[in-house]
Amino acid sequence: MRVSHYFEGEGVVTGGFAQSVNNQRAILDEHDIDYTTDPSLDVDLLHLNNAGPRSLYYAKRARRRGIPVLFHTHNTAADFRDSFVFSNALAKPLRPYLAYAYGLADHLICPSEHNQEVIAEYTDTPSTVISNGFDHERFAGWDDPALREEYLDRYDLEPPVVFMFGHVIKRKGLRTFVETARALPEYDFAWFGYLNPTGGRLDRFLQPRETRKLVEYSPENCTFTGYIEDPRGAPAAGDVFFWPSKNENEGMALLEAMHCGKPPVIRDIPTYEWLDDGEDCRKCATATDFADAIARLCEDADERERIGANAAATTEQFTLDAVGEQLITLYDEVVSGPTNERTPTG
Repeated sequence: MRVSHYFEGEGVVTGGFAQSVNNQRAILDEHDIDYTTDPSLDVDLLHLNNAGPRSLYYAKRARRRGIPVLFHTHNTAADFRDSFVFSNALAKPLRPYLAYAYGLADHLICPSEHNQEVIAEYTDTPSTVISNGFDHERFAGWDDPALREEYLDRYDLEPPVVFMFGHVIKRKGLRTFVETARALPEYDFAWFGYLNPTGGRLDRFLQPRETRKLVEYSPENCTFTGYIEDPRGAPAAGDVFFWPSKNENEGMALLEAMHCGKPPVIRDIPTYEWLDDGEDCRKCATATDFADAIARLCEDADERERIGANAAATTEQFTLDAVGEQLITLYDEVVSGPTNERTPTG
């Protein structure tokens, strides 16, 4: 089997989106799948990861040639909102565009059951839920005391540290993060990650003014580190993972933090129905709930340990070994099955 594993926007799109693509390619390498990262039609399967115009062009050409098309549904209109300048205005036309794009595929890969339910409102293309997974090797050695000391000293943090890991965008719950830090001045809050949606140099143009103001006027106990070269620095320094994101297709940073045994405090949204409040996380719906849950975990080391250990155990189902078998099985099924003969519309 030869696969065209194409990621339109590679090198520009960053964060969990890009890491998901890296995870997929690690799986292909592990299973000795022959693939190219170019949008080639000299293949048995076209696997697309971003619904850009070039991807749609090759999807249509592949269908005409009888080459099965697999599309990862990383993008939804709701997930696009509250990310960068004009994202809310663009979210409305994005939905019919994505519906058309995903309708070109023979099969879709949805990273969560919630994402699958959302995508089912876009198109009737068959779909399979396969987690983006996480690469545990990226975090090997996160518990090194020297690494913890390095990152605590670098950002002048005093344990227990409440932390977040990911792009600093409004959708990720930026306002909730800042206001919770303001309500709990006795604890240090640290957000590790890019201070703009793309990690590029256009942050002043891409980042909404509201986002910049929230960061600029955050309380003294709230630190925004910007990009860190070693992702292990976040769980090394952090003690309670605060993930108030308003909308997620899955949330790779959450999986990574849980894997490191960090008890997560999350927003109670449909994406996380697979998590058990009080066992492997704390789910919250209001500002008061967030503050209370974080304060309890910060003050109770035993509770942090209990929920963190349960969280780590839960993530075993999301390792690359676990999700890799699912991905390769789907490849075989799509390639060996009948090609999709539906006529695209639009």
